[in-house]
Amino acid sequence: MIYITGDTHGNINRFSNGAMRRLTGADTLIVCGDFGFVWDNSKQELRHLRQLEEKKYTVCFIDGAHENFDLLNSYSVSEWNGGKVHRIGANIYHLMRGQIYNINGQKVFVMGGGESPDIELRYENDAWARSAIPSQNELLEGARNLEKEKYSVDLIITHEPPAKVKGLLMLGEKESAQFTILNTYFDELARVCKYRKWYFGSLHIDKYISTTQTAVFQNVIDSRTGKTL
Repeated sequence: MIYITGDTHGNINRFSNGAMRRLTGADTLIVCGDFGFVWDNSKQELRHLRQLEEKKYTVCFIDGAHENFDLLNSYSVSEWNGGKVHRIGANIYHLMRGQIYNINGQKVFVMGGGESPDIELRYENDAWARSAIPSQNELLEGARNLEKEKYSVDLIITHEPPAKVKGLLMLGEKESAQFTILNTYFDELARVCKYRKWYFGSLHIDKYISTTQTAVFQNVIDSRTGKTL
């Protein structure tokens, strides 16, 4: 089975809760961005990665807005279940932008990346901020891969939500929602793609949006049923 959770930000305790302990060697857990365990190569971080390698299940993650992209991209690119990955550990994979994977009998399209709240101030002179947003080539590769599948997949996993959903969820917030080309790209995906479930994590909330779209943070969700473990 495929299970979904939200940003972990390097918090190893997230992997010790009751829901995660129920996962088996036949399961795959996907983190919706800001994984946080490929950050500084410190002794503590390497120890945490070894702890994750001891899990029975496979740990996958997409990148979010807060990643060490230089370190992440220093890993060699390989292929796993039909798409490109960075293999971080024996059972730990970074799912790269715009790829489609066949995991546990499901077609999974992923597009990592997102915005930092101060991205407009930092974008021009900050390579880290620029790396957080997918490039035009990555967006085009995602579109080409979806076209090969006739725009039909089982799951869509992203860090950011579509613009319409983001605007709706941030109504009443003190700060107005900021939209990037990525959010509008996702609006178009929602329009043209046939999919069963779409999960995203950037807003740090656990919220059922519709029968097809769910914001996830600390919950662990069964991707087929949409139910929380």
